[in-house]
Amino acid sequence: MSEAIPVIRTVDHGTARLLPDVDRERAWLLTVDGAPQSYVDLDEPTHLEFEYTRRLGHVVDRAADEGDPLTVLHLGGGALTLPRYVSATRPGSAQEVVDADGALLALVAEELPLPAEAGITVHDADARDWLAAAPARSVDLLIADVFGGSRVPAHLTSVEYARLAERVLRADGLYAANLADGAPFAFLRSQLATFASVFEELALIAEPSVLRGRRFGNAVLLASHAPIDTAALARRTASDAFPARVEHGASLRRFTGAAPVVRDTDAVASPEPPEGAFQHRLRGSAGPGYGGHDNAYEPPRISVGSVRPVVVRKR
Repeated sequence: MSEAIPVIRTVDHGTARLLPDVDRERAWLLTVDGAPQSYVDLDEPTHLEFEYTRRLGHVVDRAADEGDPLTVLHLGGGALTLPRYVSATRPGSAQEVVDADGALLALVAEELPLPAEAGITVHDADARDWLAAAPARSVDLLIADVFGGSRVPAHLTSVEYARLAERVLRADGLYAANLADGAPFAFLRSQLATFASVFEELALIAEPSVLRGRRFGNAVLLASHAPIDTAALARRTASDAFPARVEHGASLRRFTGAAPVVRDTDAVASPEPPEGAFQHRLRGSAGPGYGGHDNAYEPPRISVGSVRPVVVRKR
């Protein structure tokens, strides 16, 4: 079998690179403008390389009884890591993926094709516009992992957006979002306050070092009208290679403090990460791709020797 060759392509929002992991035969790292976005193993779709993705995988695992199909809406596509995971662990699930970078979706479809009968439909559209037009009470699980570069876009941070998300969820549905922030957590606290104004139940999954303000990193926000199985999530996240905490109830309210609810009129994008915060350094670290652990796993050995550039003509 010939060696996999890296691919470079100009996409709608930057330059995408697909880099093969030489230690896993059909595994690929997707970066956009140098920032790691997704890691996919085509032979093992249940392998979740990024720590924040693994935490979202735990959310998927606890969203219903084991193996039961779900109706899932993914805002943000990347290389479709989580949709592939849902398809593998919950056969028969109906999934829609919405991403505003059509050229990136085309690259992924061409180079990392979905298996037949995956039950995944991909749409080139703005996430909020899609929510506004989606049928009410149609989704069991809504996963938001939308980054413009390394920042969550402002129009996906407001209470108006949160209400749109709530509208498409079923009565016991669950919202899960990948966010990133660092001390003093003005953005993260405001997101908690915003979603608390729409949903009764909230939880937050993050590494202790992030919650203590020692470094910039990822946090997974969960919101629902139904109780969230925080005990089961805490057990799973505590056993990960980089353990995380699940904050909820009184401790989460204390963390949120008097943060204001964000409205469209004052919404801003999430903060710019410090330089080097999300470099691709070590296997299993967190970030919009990878994040800043200085020791632990060896990095995936990415082949970067020869690159196959692909020229895209604009439609």
